[in-house]
Amino acid sequence: MSAIRLLIVDDQPLVRRGLSLILSPDPSFEVVGEAADGAQAVELAHRLRPDVVVMDIRMPVLDGVGATEQLTRTLPACRVLALSTFDLDEYVVAALRAGACGFLPKDVSPEDLAVAVRTVHSGEAVVAPRLLTRLISAYVRAPHGAPPAPAAAARADLTPREVELWRLMATGLDNTGIAAAMDISTSTVKNHITSLFGKLDVRDRAQAVIAAYESGLVTARTGS
Repeated sequence: MSAIRLLIVDDQPLVRRGLSLILSPDPSFEVVGEAADGAQAVELAHRLRPDVVVMDIRMPVLDGVGATEQLTRTLPACRVLALSTFDLDEYVVAALRAGACGFLPKDVSPEDLAVAVRTVHSGEAVVAPRLLTRLISAYVRAPHGAPPAPAAAARADLTPREVELWRLMATGLDNTGIAAAMDISTSTVKNHITSLFGKLDVRDRAQAVIAAYESGLVTARTGS
């Protein structure tokens, strides 16, 4: 198999070089370029056609969120893995909404970084567990058995089953937990998830959680 072509984007030269030195020795990766800001990243991506862009979030000229949004729109086959020193929830949400396929803090281990690159290249999404868990606990509150919010329930394209599955997913349940809560098989859960993601126009669970919060299906947590 051909090596995964990588574009490294960070405004700090030492960070760019460090990431390149971490990933280059692996024969399954090929670092084809480096960019110092989002605008340069977009230009190089169109010229070099990398498979995965390892993208810093906070940069001058054009930040990582803006660059990710442009790449998602103009080079949909190019996957973006966002990295940031600042793992604030708003950065995670903004990057995922822009189309990033993953979000990792910069203190991630080299081994986990390599795994994440392979994961997003394969078409899956990856968000550091501590970030996704915190995102759910900070933004989402939906007690089991609660009726769906009017805005979400009113969506004509979603069946009642899909709305319920969406709500359960947004509370952090995995497929096994959803299957138990809905008294259906895990294979049926997977079928519902495929249909739900298509109707919501999202790629993964992280984006589905954000969509649930923004639709009013689940509500912002208040207090502790």
